[in-house]
Amino acid sequence: MSNEKTTKVGPVEFIRQVRSEMRKVTWPTRHETTVSVIAVFIMVFIASLFMYFADQLIALAIRLVMGM
Repeated sequence: MSNEKTTKVGPVEFIRQVRSEMRKVTWPTRHETTVSVIAVFIMVFIASLFMYFADQLIALAIRLVMGM
């Protein structure tokens, strides 16, 4: 358990604090979001290619060892 003391606030004060914190958030622009999504798709594609070829290589090695 944490040793930090937290003060309990009512629901109205909680909503007020949440809105205050949300104003501090720096949201990404549409361009930044698009670039990030494209980068994620490219990395997923590269990772899937790597996994596919690694799987094929391991399967080949097992077939050679087992003599099939």
